Amino acid sequence: MLWIKTLHILFVTSWFAGLFYLPRIYVNLALATDAATTATLLGMARRLYRFMTPLAVLALAFGLWLFLGYGLGAGQGWMHAKLAAVALLVIYHLACGRMLKRFEQGRNTRSHRYYRWFNEVPVLLLLIVIALVVVRPF
Repeated sequence: MLWIKTLHILFVTSWFAGLFYLPRIYVNLALATDAATTATLLGMARRLYRFMTPLAVLALAFGLWLFLGYGLGAGQGWMHAKLAAVALLVIYHLACGRMLKRFEQGRNTRSHRYYRWFNEVPVLLLLIVIALVVVRPF
């Protein structure tokens, strides 16, 4: 079980690196004015999204293994809240993918300020998840 936890933590950490950085690329894309910069940033965003998606799948798979296979947190309120936060993270990840498609199609309508605020969402969700796992308030 400890190896499964280790792998879960590794892939969650790696996934979050992408969740933190991809919206920063979007900030720069929203500010970009020339085609060369836009093309470079789009390439970076595409590669990052393709890299972080399997990391997310592995993080979720190992977390599910811990939950279903070992019953960690099963029936406890903090785990239900954590699973809700994880569902929001998956939605956030998918929203990042949709935003990338809009940038690729030249259909972005949002400002760099929007993406700066959007970039804070995974930080808050990570804080919530960590607090729930460590403090187990419910």
